[in-house]
Amino acid sequence: MSSVLEHGVVGCCKSGPGYATPLEAMSGPRESLIYVTAVYTGTGIEKPDYLATVDIDPNSPTYSKVIHRLRVPYLGDELHHTGWNSCSSCHGDPSADRRFLIAPALVSGRIYVVDVKTNPRAPSLHKVVEPADIIQKTGLAYPHTSHCLASGDIMISCLGDKDGNAAGNGFLLLDSEFNVKGRWEKPGHSPLFGYDFWYQPRHNTMISTSWGAPSAFTKGFNLQHLSDGLYGRHLHVYSWPGGELRQTLDLGDSGLLPLEIRFLHDPAKDTGFVGSALTSNMIRFFKTQDESWSHEVAISVKPLKVQNWILPEMPGLITDFLISLDDRFLYFVNWLHGDIRQYNIENLKNPKLTGQVWVGGLIQKGSPVVAITDDGETWQAEVPEIQGNKLRGGPQMIQLSLDGKRLYATNSLFSTWDKQFYPELVQKGSHIIQIDVDTEKGGLKINPNFFVDFGAEPDGPSLAHEMRYPGGDCTSDIWI
Repeated sequence: MSSVLEHGVVGCCKSGPGYATPLEAMSGPRESLIYVTAVYTGTGIEKPDYLATVDIDPNSPTYSKVIHRLRVPYLGDELHHTGWNSCSSCHGDPSADRRFLIAPALVSGRIYVVDVKTNPRAPSLHKVVEPADIIQKTGLAYPHTSHCLASGDIMISCLGDKDGNAAGNGFLLLDSEFNVKGRWEKPGHSPLFGYDFWYQPRHNTMISTSWGAPSAFTKGFNLQHLSDGLYGRHLHVYSWPGGELRQTLDLGDSGLLPLEIRFLHDPAKDTGFVGSALTSNMIRFFKTQDESWSHEVAISVKPLKVQNWILPEMPGLITDFLISLDDRFLYFVNWLHGDIRQYNIENLKNPKLTGQVWVGGLIQKGSPVVAITDDGETWQAEVPEIQGNKLRGGPQMIQLSLDGKRLYATNSLFSTWDKQFYPELVQKGSHIIQIDVDTEKGGLKINPNFFVDFGAEPDGPSLAHEMRYPGGDCTSDIWI
């Protein structure tokens, strides 16, 4: 309770943004709009990136259509992930308001603040935080993950310095008016690499992950860069809210490129998962009896033996995952293989595969790449068309409805990596699909009535990445 009081949450009957508990959030209203970052940077189309508003109300005449595009004022941004100015961590503060979506531009370093409350169907640009201001006051660049704090501040992980060196990375703090305050972590406590982070105040802990040096990943993936030590394999454990780096967990060869990280939603729980992309393992981290943190591989996706590809083996490449609000199911994508999986994690030490669906990938039928079984047989995945549309690329970012029954998936990772692994995606554009989820027995099924085609955009095909609902979701909201 002390950590709740420290954050200024007093009493039981006041309400701010979001929901009092994750289980209460599951009873929230059905999603009717979704905001999606859409990218032209790196595609050859000289247009600014934009925030697309998509109608996802099945009773609407514009269902599964882009109904608004908020174009940013500059070229070359690479809009990527987004977060809120306030979320369920501020639920006890009636003065807090989930009004603004924070949209860092990974390449340019700008941070866009978008007003989504005045007109949720047509968001407007509220403020631009310029990279020169951020660099001058903090030395930080390449902003990635944004989380609101119960204090009213906004914290954003930054992946390097202005020259693309990972050594300059750390955590940017903006105040509630989106002015640069400084760094969050204590001097001398910056991580080796940056990427995603999640905090769990009842355990006085924040843990961050490590993608790689911007000077490496912005040029596309190169195995030599891995050998050169330009990619990460560590989790960084910080005191919360103090900002001292207390422990570094080396995930070793089983944990190369740890990307997205999620604690369980129950704020009392001292465990969570991180997806290690390159080695395609879901790794569980947890607190030990001596109050330190440890980790173990919870789920492994074996690389496929393949023909007609750049390597003899193809990793799944787990690039995104999420946990249902009741902490029962974990979902992840294999961007290269092309499948989305559902696991029951009620027994944290023994996750059970309960659903799998193929929605793209490099080994789908019609591709030149074929997978080879241990006995020498070749095979390719059956990927259905949706409304006559062939599914492009592989599943990348996912978002789950509050009730856990609908899973949305986009297919763009990062423009230079898209060009490298899925050149057709850049030429023909992204899409969003919806997967129906069986939350009783488990199971996944493609919804044949939902397809959002970013290949048909007015300025040409664009790359759709992360998704947010106006009222928050299971990857943006943190409970304290």
